[in-house]
Parts: sequence; C-alpha cells; structure tokens
Amino acid sequence: MFDVARLAGVSHQTVSRVLNDHPNVREATRRRVTAAITELGYRPNRAARALVTGRYRSIGVIAPRSTLYGPASLLAAFEEQAALAGFTVSVSRIRTFDTSVIRSSVVDLLDQRVSAVVAIAPLPTAAEALDDLPADMPLVAIDGHVAHRGATVTVDQHAGARLATAHLLDAGHAGVWHVSGPEDWFDAAGRVAGWTEELRSRDLDVPPVVQADWSAASGYRAGQLLGRMPEVTAVFAANDAIALGLLHALHELGRRVPQDVSIVGFDDVPEAAHYIPPLTTVRQDFDAVARESLAVLLDRLNGAEDAGDRIVTPTLVVRDSVARV
Repeated sequence: MFDVARLAGVSHQTVSRVLNDHPNVREATRRRVTAAITELGYRPNRAARALVTGRYRSIGVIAPRSTLYGPASLLAAFEEQAALAGFTVSVSRIRTFDTSVIRSSVVDLLDQRVSAVVAIAPLPTAAEALDDLPADMPLVAIDGHVAHRGATVTVDQHAGARLATAHLLDAGHAGVWHVSGPEDWFDAAGRVAGWTEELRSRDLDVPPVVQADWSAASGYRAGQLLGRMPEVTAVFAANDAIALGLLHALHELGRRVPQDVSIVGFDDVPEAAHYIPPLTTVRQDFDAVARESLAVLLDRLNGAEDAGDRIVTPTLVVRDSVARV
C-alpha cells in the first residue's frame, strides 16, 4: 500500500479510502491511485488485515424489531449502501430499547468481530448501553443520539415539522393542531419542537398536543376527537400512518379533506400518493442518511476522528390534502 501511495503521490490513508470505495475522494485522485495499483499489480490482502485487526469487513447494526416505515427504511437503506462498499451487515434486532437488551446486542456483535457498529436508536435509553463498546470501535447512531462518543446522523425532524406547519399556515389557516408520536421518541420530540417553534415565530397560540403512537388506529382516535371541534381546520400528523387514521375518522364525521380540514403528514410512505385525497407530507431521505452514516464509519476505520453530527434536510411533498382558506 505504501508503494502505491508513493507512486500516486498521495498518503496511504488516501489509498485505503480508494480501496474501500470511500465517497469523499476526488475523481482525479481516485484515477491516479487506481493507475498506480494497476501498474504495481497491488492486491489488498483482506484475510491478513482481518488477522491483524481481529475484525472483518462487517458492520454490526442494532435495530428495532419493527415494521414502522422509518426504522425499517433506514435499515434497508444502510444494508444496501454497506453492500455497495463491500461490507457485510450483521443485524441484531431488539424488541425493546431497555438498556439490558441493547447491552446484550452489543456483546453479540462484538463476538462476531464486526468492524464498526451502527445503532438505529430512536430512544434515549440506547446511549448508556452503547458506552460499553470499546473506545476504538467506530460508532454511529442513526435516528437517535449517542451521549458520550460516536457520531449521529439523522434527518432534521425539527426543520421538517416547521415545513409542514408553515405550509398549513401559509394556506391561510389561523392555527395548526398536532397529533404526535410517542413522547419518548427523538423523532416525535423533534417534530413537536418544530411545530411549536413555527407557531410561536408567528405569535400564534400553541394548542395542546394530541398524543398518538405512530399507528393509523391512534390517528383514527385522534381524528374522532379533533373532528368534533369546529375550530380545527388544519392538522400536522407526526407520520403518514397517523394521517391515514385521521382521514378515516374525519370522513366518518362528515369533515371533508381538504375543504373543511387540511392535513400534512410526515415520512412520504409509498402509499401516501394514493390516499384519498393524496397526502401532502414531509419526505425523509433515508438513502442520504445511510450514505452519510457509512462515510462517517469509513472515516473512522481509516483513522480519522469523529467529525460530529451530520444532519440531512427533509423536503415537503405537496399533494391534495391542503386547501387555501
């Protein structure tokens, strides 16, 4: 590797990044390193590297055993990006976010001699358990936070909620109600904070949060309440499943969407475009989160220090569930 670096006029870390398909390498540099590799006939000895480091080209992922769109999409996106970079992925799926359960998953992954760990950890209880990882083990938290070490890569929930709320207010509504996800989830808390800030930035009252649990059934229950309140003309739902339940309840109560009540969701699930009416919602770029997470891990595996948190900006997808008043 040092001979390749010398011939290409780069550092051996740059050669390592090229070999690992790191995204943050300029194309001209990549071509120069590739030409040097070809000229010297260099072949990286993966088996020897594993024997020296005690680790293999495998990334351990701690993820919830869940069919929720967000966590499931994040896991699928990361597995795809890791495979493109030549890594296998060992997934430890957990039913709860109890500290003891996460610690057990950490032990299992370390026994498999993974090169790095990713935690799809949307609740605060994950942070303490992740402290058990060795200090030299690269760690990234996706959709959550790590308290003492590692990096966080996530979608800006706060900004997404402000987009949703602003869209409803800009349509002429005097206020916006919010049906929230579980209050102990980072995502739900970020969306509540963004909704609150957007209302206060316009000197508007912040109505009570209507609590839900990410499910369409909980959105339906919220809709049964809000639909009976004539002053409610705009609702920001914490995810698209909740929005679906709201649509169902409002239909039963004779409140038309968007003529009587406008709704904005969050996630942009594939079905959102086929709701009745098609749902205006906030799209999270899970592929971008996965790419950023892998880039952080590759930097750490190549000896770089943690570069801090990385935030992916969501976008608003405008459809037919919001009307001007």
